[in-house]
Amino acid sequence: MNPQPKGRLVWNHSTHLQGLIPILERLTLRMGIQTVTPGVINKVKGHIPHMTLRVSVPIRGGFKIIARQGKTVQEVFILTTLSQGDLEETIAQTLAK
Repeated sequence: MNPQPKGRLVWNHSTHLQGLIPILERLTLRMGIQTVTPGVINKVKGHIPHMTLRVSVPIRGGFKIIARQGKTVQEVFILTTLSQGDLEETIAQTLAK
């Protein structure tokens, strides 16, 4: 039996930020991550040249994450047993790879 069950990535939109899906797939391999669901994409005024993921607000069973790259932002919902601090650390480790 696999000691570290893999979380799942939900595909409910046809468009995503470029480069976001591989990052989310790596997140699903981390212990404590159950479900990762990309959400709405919007345009913003500010420009961030590199992909960033930031924990936004707690939701029932996890957290809402904001992914930004360029002038585009996308919501990502993560269902997890991790605390906010542990999730932020996990995201930082995933982005560093």
